[in-house]
Amino acid sequence: MAMVGLATGVVPPWSASGRGLSRLLVPSRRVVYGPLPSPPVIRVSPSAANGEEMPRRFGLVGGTVVAEDGVHRADVLVDSGRIESVGRIPPSADVEKVDARGKIIIPGGVDVHTHMDTPFMGTVTSDDHASASRAAAVGGTTTYVDYAFQRAGERLPEVLARWAGRANGRSAIDFSFHLAVTSPYPGMVADMALVVADGVTSFKVFMAYKGLAMLDDGELFSILTESSRLGATLCVHAENGHVIDVLAERLVRAGRTGPLAHLLSRPPETEVEAVRRAITLADLADAPLYFVHLSTAGAVAAVAEAQRAGRPVAGETCTHYLLLDADLYHQPGFEAAKYVVSPPLRTAEHREALWQGLREGILGVVSSDHCPFCMSGQKSLGAEDFRRIPNGAPGIEHRVPLLYGHGVRPGRLSLSRFVEVACTEPARRFGLYPTKGVIRRGADADLVVLDPEAASVVLARTMTQNCDYTPFERWHVPGRIEAVYLRGELIARRGRFVGRHDAGRFLVRRRA
Repeated sequence: MAMVGLATGVVPPWSASGRGLSRLLVPSRRVVYGPLPSPPVIRVSPSAANGEEMPRRFGLVGGTVVAEDGVHRADVLVDSGRIESVGRIPPSADVEKVDARGKIIIPGGVDVHTHMDTPFMGTVTSDDHASASRAAAVGGTTTYVDYAFQRAGERLPEVLARWAGRANGRSAIDFSFHLAVTSPYPGMVADMALVVADGVTSFKVFMAYKGLAMLDDGELFSILTESSRLGATLCVHAENGHVIDVLAERLVRAGRTGPLAHLLSRPPETEVEAVRRAITLADLADAPLYFVHLSTAGAVAAVAEAQRAGRPVAGETCTHYLLLDADLYHQPGFEAAKYVVSPPLRTAEHREALWQGLREGILGVVSSDHCPFCMSGQKSLGAEDFRRIPNGAPGIEHRVPLLYGHGVRPGRLSLSRFVEVACTEPARRFGLYPTKGVIRRGADADLVVLDPEAASVVLARTMTQNCDYTPFERWHVPGRIEAVYLRGELIARRGRFVGRHDAGRFLVRRRA
């Protein structure tokens, strides 16, 4: 697909040929695998390893590399933004060497669930593509897939044109989109085919948020059928919106208007029922299904049951569901609004089921569901009624560090499984593998250097995310990200963004 750049903020009309998105976005380089030519030797000064732009050809030497075939002591040779080799660079080789001894080298993180610059519940998420992408880079994520939300009456190509205008020339890391269908219309089937042809190969539907985004079962079934026909992935937010609305209304009538009522209005059964219903509809449609942000033991069990029956059902969970407890909703005053996310946080038995689901491969992805709203002026919209609290929390900056520090280090996940759920499987599931999410010859040189002997503390006042709080305030995190590379270019160093603010490229994704 021929693609040309576009000046930031200029959005041409979507063309009837289905090539409109291509004209909105910066070029996407297609990787051709096979023997690489011998590149010229490029010498650079040592300052390249200390925060300046990296050379076109260099090696990370002596690190512990987490690759698909295991964990090895190896060197990674990078040329022109791609990985040229993984093995040993001879000491006599005339190439710039960056010392990675004692460090762990993993692929750049791939976060497939984010909400940048997104209007929702009467406000707009506090991070746009510029600020969120820099935060992602600092936290070891080099690719994200953002949800592009449809407005009422808007055609799908128009949705993508609008979202492209927000991201193009502003993202510091590589990106793509899912398309969230909230307002079906006649002729939408043909438009779904157009956006898939342009490399946006996933859609999302909601079973909750009645009046904002929720679809009925017939609409869900129709979109499942069409997504399957197109070879696209359908992502589902599974909660029983009708029951939640009834429970929420009862709580308000009883005078329960604070953030704790958010938890009480969304018991585990509201997720489990929706998951099982969606699996049944997908079975009827003979369609694959991907569940976003699962939070309960019952949902994990339902997905496992479907997988044992041979159904193409997959699921993700999020950092906050793995690490934070529902007790946080019992904090006094309005403090608990920080944790108003949907589904809500759960208790220990659910968290353990999620960890077990990741270890056993029932769940394949850990995302951030980065959806930040500031306490002041945004979350406070619901000070008198929990139903008006914008649902969401920041998380893209701390997903990779927390998953390593509180997943790998306590023994909940192996190092290889950590990389699988944070990098490789998200890329594979959403048509980015093997260009992204893996350390292998020919892949993009998206690399993270992690120091297992160092540590960090999460603080809102020092983070890059544009939000006035973090749900992980004062958390001690074993391990520290030392350096992050996007296509061979150093973009973050010890918690500081040092890259180009417009380095991100739109990624044309394969049909998964």
